[in-house]
Amino acid sequence: MSTLTRELSGERETVRAFSRRVDVPVLGEVAVPPPDKLAYYAGLGVLAALQVIEWPLALVITAGHLLADQHLSGLAKGLGEALEAA
Repeated sequence: MSTLTRELSGERETVRAFSRRVDVPVLGEVAVPPPDKLAYYAGLGVLAALQVIEWPLALVITAGHLLADQHLSGLAKGLGEALEAA
């Protein structure tokens, strides 16, 4: 196993360790982001609540970060699968 493959396998294990899911009665199973991201989103919420930034801007920033994280995790997963197949 190459060094890059070992590092990607370690990253995958880290992602599994930090991806928590919570069963919400109405919504079903919901993924909970890692604590550092929760703090970031909470900070945006506090800024919006104190009217430092407007709430539509906070929503757009949050949506952008969620989409970027989702895209990057998909790229890492695809790269890991391609390296495993090689």
